[in-house]
Amino acid sequence: MSVTIHDDRACLLGEGPLWHPLRNQLIWFDILNHTLLTTGHQMHFDRSVSAAGWVDEDRLLVASETDLFLFNLRDGASEHVLPLEADNKVTRSNDGRADPQGGFWIGTMGHQGETGAGALYRFYRGELRQIRAGVTIPNATCFTPDGCHAYFADTAEQLVWRYTLGEDGWPDPDPEIYLDHRDTDVNPDGAVVDAEGRFLCAEWGGSRIGVYSPSGDLLEEVELPVPQPTCPAFGPDALYVTSARQGMPGADIDAAPHSGKTLRVDVTFKGQQEHQVLL
Repeated sequence: MSVTIHDDRACLLGEGPLWHPLRNQLIWFDILNHTLLTTGHQMHFDRSVSAAGWVDEDRLLVASETDLFLFNLRDGASEHVLPLEADNKVTRSNDGRADPQGGFWIGTMGHQGETGAGALYRFYRGELRQIRAGVTIPNATCFTPDGCHAYFADTAEQLVWRYTLGEDGWPDPDPEIYLDHRDTDVNPDGAVVDAEGRFLCAEWGGSRIGVYSPSGDLLEEVELPVPQPTCPAFGPDALYVTSARQGMPGADIDAAPHSGKTLRVDVTFKGQQEHQVLL
């Protein structure tokens, strides 16, 4: 598979890639530099921002360290929607994605990765509800094409769970373990599910995307020129992958100079279109 550089700007912690189907545009974030990026442009905020779902052609629902807010890509206007652990100075948002029913899932974590400091939430039609508490590094939020299941990982625990979803998208509170990497050096980060139900996961520290079957078998490894890939997202004809240089010594960056950049991978897998958030 061919891997090229989609964008040369090196993020400290690239995350939350989103292909906007109405704008035909990739959107992603540099969490630690409080930045939203698109090709050729970037927008800075006064707090960290990490993930988004598309609402309409111009507006995104964006998760920050203190709230969910609407952001207008056309004119830069912001509108507060509701607080997200605003009274907790320890935490910030991390990985998130919209589900097939129109909800938006978002995880929180400690700024310093404090054990169990974060949680997983779902926003749906104006309501924010906690799904899981005691989360350390929330990641891999993604959904099966039939809308019946959600995946979620805690990178620190090296586990990926699979939740069963009801008709309105709210999950059963007791998920099953989908992938258990606790006896390996695999660290599941951001993930996406393709149109055939394969689970594609960026594996922090592994320089790869792991491609897994619905039953959890490793089908393929997509090798990447960065040791810390963070999250994949499907565009119409490629897979885009954000990465990070956070915590890397200078010698490691010299050895992997594309760290932090956003990659394009020409894959044979067909992706799902990103789902619209319903307010």
